[in-house]
Amino acid sequence: MIRGVRGATTVDANTEEAIVSATEELLAKLIEVNHIEPDSVASVFISTTEDVNAVFPAKALRNFAGWTYVPVVCMREIPVPGSLKMCVRIMMHVNTSISQEDIIHVYLKDAVALRPDLGSSLSL
Repeated sequence: MIRGVRGATTVDANTEEAIVSATEELLAKLIEVNHIEPDSVASVFISTTEDVNAVFPAKALRNFAGWTYVPVVCMREIPVPGSLKMCVRIMMHVNTSISQEDIIHVYLKDAVALRPDLGSSLSL
């Protein structure tokens, strides 16, 4: 079964360093709490709000050992009026036997406001 593992964070500035750092933190936590191995990942979608464009956040995943061959794509979120700014969102498609209810979604910084309805979510 392929499950979607979702996460989001915000960045402090539209700079390469801030974007890569925040994305690395989010990816590390998603990988850690869900015990994800690169070979089990079908693909990773990373989106950003339009104010985050100094670097492709996928660069962060390339800093993790063993993730070289995992397909990653970056895209832009639709600019909904009043939506959270300076945000990076991740959807990781993972082959797993874990039930949908047991997937741990991770929301960091200001992104904790995005999905307060997910009782199994980890908010830091």
